Parts: sequence; structure tokens; C-alpha cells
Amino acid sequence: MELALYRTLWGVKEPITALADKLNAAGFEGVEGRIPTDPDARQIFKQALKTTGLDYIAIIFTGGDVIPDQSMTVDDHLNVLAEQLVYAKELNAQFVNVLAGNDRWSMTTQVTFFTKAVAISKKLGVTCSFETHRGTSLYSPWVTLELMEKVPEMLFTMDISHWILVAERLLDRPEDDLSVFLKRVFHIQARIGYDQGAQVPHPAAPEYQASLAFHQHLWEQVWANHQSEGRKITTMTTEFGPDGYLHHLPFTNVPVADLWSLNDWMAQEERAHFSRFKQAL
Repeated sequence: MELALYRTLWGVKEPITALADKLNAAGFEGVEGRIPTDPDARQIFKQALKTTGLDYIAIIFTGGDVIPDQSMTVDDHLNVLAEQLVYAKELNAQFVNVLAGNDRWSMTTQVTFFTKAVAISKKLGVTCSFETHRGTSLYSPWVTLELMEKVPEMLFTMDISHWILVAERLLDRPEDDLSVFLKRVFHIQARIGYDQGAQVPHPAAPEYQASLAFHQHLWEQVWANHQSEGRKITTMTTEFGPDGYLHHLPFTNVPVADLWSLNDWMAQEERAHFSRFKQAL
């Protein structure tokens, strides 16, 4: 089994044609980012993917954005999903990472929504991997563990940083058993969170090594599951980003680290980490 690393387009303003050499030099297989909904922008992006040879993991926000539009109904969310899955097929996406639903829906509503969402993805022949993310239905490990029992065909994108922030602790107690969930993880987003934030200032800093080690321990369990399933490729996206995630100095608003360098460091570290994992098998 090999590790395919992707780079998030979150916070990237340049077209991928201008970034391809940089991405290739850093060892990225491709990019993960939102689907352009404008037809012209989508065609430009499709051509850029073809020109650069980069693979693509598509992102869909069923609620319209990272924080779901609270006025949207379950049917509204499902309509967005169905429409944008067609766009994902146009772009030859490897699969689709879906930030789905709303954190305030009841469990009954969640089950109805995800049962229909999985059915839509199967009908359209597109693999959907549902991301653990604050604001969405999968904001909490405990809600997700209950939901996944009721919708057994769901696959997941694991961004454990959100759950650490929601729980305000590393989920490393015996009572915090996530092994059932880890068996259903399809894709990993590699951003290091800590008890008071979804993104550490820098994952190499000694004060955040416990958090880094915790994330890596869970990622190894996912890799082991993928290996036992016979997967040839396991995917991971480095996902350090802006928008309040990247720490800034007070008064000056100067970032404490370079965003591109953070994702490069994470890619290098996880390539080495995966090599250690394989050697230990």
C-alpha cells in the first residue's frame, strides 16, 4: 500500500497551473478543494487539472458553506449534494469529501438525511466520504458513533482536530474508544488540533508533540485497516489553513507561521511517518 498526499486549496489564491511545479516538488499527488459551481470556472479548472496532471479530491458543502445556512431544509441539502456530485464527475474527481448536514438536527433527521445522501451517491456512482467537522452533523464523536450504527454504509473523512476541540481534550482515554469509527475512515485530513484549537501554531513545536503523537497514532490505525482491506492507495490531505485557524500575533496581525511551509512540513513528516509504519509491519 502506498500513501498519496494531497494539498488543500483552502487559502490558496493562485491557479493550480501556477502551483503545479511547487506541488510536484513537494511530492503531492494532487489537490483537494471546493467544486467550482460556475460553469466557466469549472471548465477552466478541469483544463488546469488536465494540463498539470494533478489528481483531484472534490469538496461539497451541502449547507452552502463551512457554517451551514440555517434556513436550508434536509431536501435543500440533498439537492445541493445531487447537483454538485454531477459536477464532481465532470471534473473526474477521485472521490468527494462532503461536509454534510447541520449540527442542530435531531438524530432522526440526521439518519433520514444520511440514508438518502448515501443512496444519491450510489445512484450517481460517486464515492462520498463524510467529513468530521464542527457546524455539520458530524461535529461530535459521540453523535457520529451513534449515527454510523444507524447508517452502516457511511464512509468518513477523519479530521480529528475538530473532535479534540469539541471535547476539549485528546481522546486518548480507554473510554474514548474510536476503533469502530476508525474502521469506517476512508480518507484522512492531516491537521494537528489541540484542546483549545483546531490548528496548532506549528506541529513541529515541542509543546505540541503530544497532540501530534495522538493524531499519528490514530492515523496508523486507519492505515492498518486500509492495509488489511487490501487497498493499494491510502489518501491524506495536509490541511493547515487560514480563516482564524492560522495564529496571528496580537495588534500586528502577522501570521506566526507560513501557511505553505506548514503544509509542506506536514507532508514531509507524514511521508516519513508512513515509511516508519510500513517498516514496522
